[in-house]
Amino acid sequence: MNQTIKNRREYLFLYDVSYANPNGDPNDENKPRVDEETDKNIVTDVRLKRTIRDYLLDFEGQEIFVREIEEDDGTIQDAKARAKDFLKNVEDLDKKSLKEQKEIIANNLLKNCIDVRLFGATIPLDLKVGKKNITSSIKFTGPVQFEMGQSLHRVKLEYVKGTGAFASGEGKEQKTFREEWILPYSLIAFHGVANENSAQKTGLSDEDIEYLKKGMWHGTKNLITRSKAGQMPRLLIEIVYKENTHTYIGELHRYIKLETQNADEKIRSPEDYILNIDKLLEILEENADIIEKVLYKVDKNIKLSNPLILEKLHFEEMKL
Repeated sequence: MNQTIKNRREYLFLYDVSYANPNGDPNDENKPRVDEETDKNIVTDVRLKRTIRDYLLDFEGQEIFVREIEEDDGTIQDAKARAKDFLKNVEDLDKKSLKEQKEIIANNLLKNCIDVRLFGATIPLDLKVGKKNITSSIKFTGPVQFEMGQSLHRVKLEYVKGTGAFASGEGKEQKTFREEWILPYSLIAFHGVANENSAQKTGLSDEDIEYLKKGMWHGTKNLITRSKAGQMPRLLIEIVYKENTHTYIGELHRYIKLETQNADEKIRSPEDYILNIDKLLEILEENADIIEKVLYKVDKNIKLSNPLILEKLHFEEMKL
């Protein structure tokens, strides 16, 4: 089994959307989430984790716990039923205590499900112990945590209405209408941390971290659905801290700035701005004594104010 990570990691991930809905709010007509005070686009960490999970399952052959599974009767499996999947083929299950069954589920989850090793999980249980059904739960604190993502500029919602392919009803000639809210453009920044201490409890390995980065970069690019097409990864930075460094810089997204001659709402592509990373380079240099190395991947279409390089630090391009 791979060893758990020993170094704390910190991430800055930027991607953009063009004429799409990066994260609809089901309580508000599925509109893209926008902060009313700042007019900045908000994307939940749940959305980013879903992107990573789906990519690892569909493209990397990795098992995940949180996924949609259809039962034989056509219903969708709930979390309690999903947990029982990890008790299959256990000998003398009817003789196992609640504690033993929970330990089996927990061990199998951590062994098989990369998303639990990465993000943790709270798993409700409904187990049969002897002749009784007992409810319980298992909780893992995820070593990898992301803050809410937000755009680096103000955005403008646009309402789009079009005709559908089918009639609005039997015997009618008028077609149905399709209505949706989109953003013409949004450059979104996520900040995250991988905690080496929590990693000891879930068994998060260096190999898992490599899959995480692939999930962010390639997963975003592979969101080829109607509402998500038009998303592109632009910048991914991983700071690897020295071993036994139990701190990190934090809030990396606040050290970068989008500079443009246009009004924010009129930005439509990376050609319309420069990403100023000067303060980010300054803070990295100030913390050089606790940083082992900085890994990065930059999309060719993004324009940075300065190259990602410092004499005091080892910079290395990611091979994803």
